[in-house]
Amino acid sequence: MATRIRLQRHGKKSKAFFHLVVADSRAKRDGKFIEKLGIYNPNTNPATIEINFESALQWVRTGAEMSETARALLSYKGILYKNHLINGIQKGALTEADVETKFAAWEAEKASKINAKKEGLSNNAVASKAAALKAEAETNAAKAKAIEAKNTPEVVEEEVVAEEATEETAEEATSTEEAPASETPAEEASTDETQA
Repeated sequence: MATRIRLQRHGKKSKAFFHLVVADSRAKRDGKFIEKLGIYNPNTNPATIEINFESALQWVRTGAEMSETARALLSYKGILYKNHLINGIQKGALTEADVETKFAAWEAEKASKINAKKEGLSNNAVASKAAALKAEAETNAAKAKAIEAKNTPEVVEEEVVAEEATEETAEEATSTEEAPASETPAEEASTDETQA
């Protein structure tokens, strides 16, 4: 019987989560399985992956085939790397102490990457929330100005127009007072010519 590590779909429409199972390769996707190894939930960010490390490593060591997604998940959790290191012990290239130190270093690096991603996501969420609040405050201020402009009386504009009109009439009055004075000598000259 060929065993295969693969995903089994659960959940509802558009919100699926998966169980990582070991099943007979001839069994249906959501059918009978031999052992449940863990859970994979892609709906969270970052995705939630919980795997029974020792059991999964045992199945990989016995030669169970893996689907592409299951291989990616096992690689992400370090099961395939641990299998690789254990194979190095059997070949005589590594000791058990070397395996443990290398795997511990790999786990620490992986944990720091995951924490950095979580911090980045939380910082982005805070920044986007602050930007949204600022944009909302600006739109509220613009709406308040528009309402205030709509509700204020137009007396201010009439006073400005009235001031402009009084300035124009004052200028016309000064120009008319000067005009008769300039015309008067010319009129006298014309009347003198008519009398002569």
